[in-house]
Amino acid sequence: MNTTVAAAGDTAYVRRMAGGWVHRLRQLSPFEATAWMVGFSLMALASYPLLKVLVRLFWVDGSLTLEPIKATLDQPDLWSLMYNTIVVVLASGVLALIGGSVLAWLNERTNALMGAFTDSLPLVPFLLPPVAGAIGWVLLTSPGAGYLNVALRNVFGWFGVEMTKGPLDIYSWYGLIFVFVVYQVPFVFLLMSAGLRTMDTGLEEQSRVCGASWFRTMRSVTLPALMPSIGGAVLLMAWQGFAIFSLPAIVGGPANIELLSVRIVRVLSYTYPPETDVAVGLSAIVVMFVGVTWYLQSRLLRSHRFATIGGKGESGGVSELGRWRLPVRLVMLSYVLVAAVLPIGALLLVSLSGFWTASVPWSDLSFATMRETVFDDPLTVRSLSNSLRLGVSGATIGMVAAALIAVVIVRSRSKVGRIVDAGIKMPASISNIVLAVGFLLAFAGPPFNLRGTFLILLLGYIALYLPQGSVAADTAAGQVDDQLAEASFVSGARKGRTFWKIQLPLMIPGLVAGWALLFARMTGDLTASALLSGTRNPVVGFRILDVYQNGSYAEVASLATVLVVITGTVVTVLMTWARRKSRWGTSVGVGGL
Repeated sequence: MNTTVAAAGDTAYVRRMAGGWVHRLRQLSPFEATAWMVGFSLMALASYPLLKVLVRLFWVDGSLTLEPIKATLDQPDLWSLMYNTIVVVLASGVLALIGGSVLAWLNERTNALMGAFTDSLPLVPFLLPPVAGAIGWVLLTSPGAGYLNVALRNVFGWFGVEMTKGPLDIYSWYGLIFVFVVYQVPFVFLLMSAGLRTMDTGLEEQSRVCGASWFRTMRSVTLPALMPSIGGAVLLMAWQGFAIFSLPAIVGGPANIELLSVRIVRVLSYTYPPETDVAVGLSAIVVMFVGVTWYLQSRLLRSHRFATIGGKGESGGVSELGRWRLPVRLVMLSYVLVAAVLPIGALLLVSLSGFWTASVPWSDLSFATMRETVFDDPLTVRSLSNSLRLGVSGATIGMVAAALIAVVIVRSRSKVGRIVDAGIKMPASISNIVLAVGFLLAFAGPPFNLRGTFLILLLGYIALYLPQGSVAADTAAGQVDDQLAEASFVSGARKGRTFWKIQLPLMIPGLVAGWALLFARMTGDLTASALLSGTRNPVVGFRILDVYQNGSYAEVASLATVLVVITGTVVTVLMTWARRKSRWGTSVGVGGL
């Protein structure tokens, strides 16, 4: 009897729950229903490939097996592969953390800052795709004909020191670590600048008033308060370091330093038949390393109490550098010189010369080689066209979807909404190379058969880079006061019309910034493209690597230069317009009607 009553009660509870969900669904407007469908679709797009990797690790051809793990452990150089990856990621992460933190501190805590100019300095390398930057540094510091090495040897010759090679060698451990550092410093700068900007400087002032030295204040107050930013920077560098493919492929290959990401691409794209079991097993190792980093970061955050945001909105104490102000500014400018100006200059020289040689033929420089190798080559034009189409369409789809999600799902503040938002942002916490392997497993074969198509690249780019666009959309939506939407509802406008006529226009500056970032990352992508592109739909990143491996330096320099000019121009114009648009928008009075 009791069992029957309990069963009846459970059934009634289930019916009430189902009825509640049905009632909520019926209350959704068509606009809200569309936003939720988009959100669930994007969450599935990010989750399904990762699930395929995890399942494929233990389930092959309909049966339980440990073959992927066995095939991975049977790799004769597995431990060397793991050692190389850990050393490069760890060493570059430490150096990038120091360099990015120093740049952030100089910009936020000293009078060396130069307004918006220094705010954007460390972000300039984002305009230079990693594949182009790596090739630029090869042209600069190759032991024989590297432009920088030639210049250094000429300087040494004035002092009687004769050298035929070097003194720098990009094809070495320090060369590979160096290009990783250059690529990772901007990520550290972003997080550390934000941490310093929001930190309560009263804590540092009280420490100095009590007689503590600058060093002791830094060690006892500043660094502990910045631990959340430091932990986030370390985790972000781990995600990027274990995932990046172009840097170790271009610099590490000639140096015989192979990393996990390069091996994963090689066994899937350059081995026939593809060694899928090995790729899945190596991807699991990457997930393990990133997971360990995430665990250590979470332990770090749980072990401290952080009170970094003051109640009076302090802007931060500024240290007067005196006569050191100019040298410090030169150091900050030197970073941009090293990270962007020098590699772009090397690419431009080779593309205008038509060949790579130690002696630059200044009188013979022309655009003839660039025209012949880029614009007159059908395959290269096709690759560039595909990348631009993918960048424009992927960034547009991604930012429209991110805006819908930010306005409807994130602002719903429901438990389901938080789950959907977390699922969409999940790729930011997973190595790109692992998700690319998942997309290959999920969509390349039956029933989708999308291998090498435009669609698989578009879906892959959206899933991989949407988290960055989603953050930009969340920020843009947070700057639009809810009172505007409420006033629109009171006036009789529906939620869809309110979104298109009020919320979206006011979000445009932030959305444009997110669009520019997605466009630059998608257009110059090589990590996902190395696995997902094919002969039917080549893309510019993979084309650059293919040409580079064939030894055509003039062609690769020309293609990289064109890519940098296009992405740099688009991003600069859009960011400038967005900044002006946001200034104009301040007179509208977003805080209310």
